[in-house]
Amino acid sequence: MSSIIAPSESIIRKAMSEFEIDVVTDQIVQIQEYIRLLLVWNDKVNLTAIRDPLEILYRHFCESLFASKVVDMRKCRLADIGTGGGFPGLALKLLLPEAQMVLVESNFKKATFLAEVVRALGIRGVNVLVSRYEELGDEISPVDFLLARALGEFEIFLKWAASEAVDAKRVILWVGAGDVEQVRKSSRWAWAPAVTVPHSLRRVLLVGTKVGS
Repeated sequence: MSSIIAPSESIIRKAMSEFEIDVVTDQIVQIQEYIRLLLVWNDKVNLTAIRDPLEILYRHFCESLFASKVVDMRKCRLADIGTGGGFPGLALKLLLPEAQMVLVESNFKKATFLAEVVRALGIRGVNVLVSRYEELGDEISPVDFLLARALGEFEIFLKWAASEAVDAKRVILWVGAGDVEQVRKSSRWAWAPAVTVPHSLRRVLLVGTKVGS
């Protein structure tokens, strides 16, 4: 693991400042260790197609953490659906120590990686669920925010998110600009204006509030 060099503290601070994100030294150390673990495990488990530590910092960590500047999620219960390597959920948890985080991942090997990151970084308030999200309900409800960053079938997801079994109050989606119109077709959710993710031409954040909640 020593052969893998994570970005320095000064580089991480610079990247975070470009997204207007404040981090303390302990959080930077956690990010560095997370990146090292991600790259070590990535040789065995396909966690990310991105191999460059600096690009991982920007694309995975900064883009995930940017949501904390758009919506106040402190002390909330969050569930990250299809979290993969832990983005956005586990990355956000580093910034939101008082939040409760559920990480939903159907791939057992990826879930094992997530559990190892939680253990190695000493993170509390995280629950990893190995399951297809469509099969879950009471296991994650009540939930303040559902997060989804690498999701395709938006209508299926949003119908499930609004169901009585899940009863999510709000959803936060990381989507391409070309997907915004499709997402907004869901009548179950009221959507705030899309927020462009810094340093990205095509990525936006969409925040939806359940109609009637």
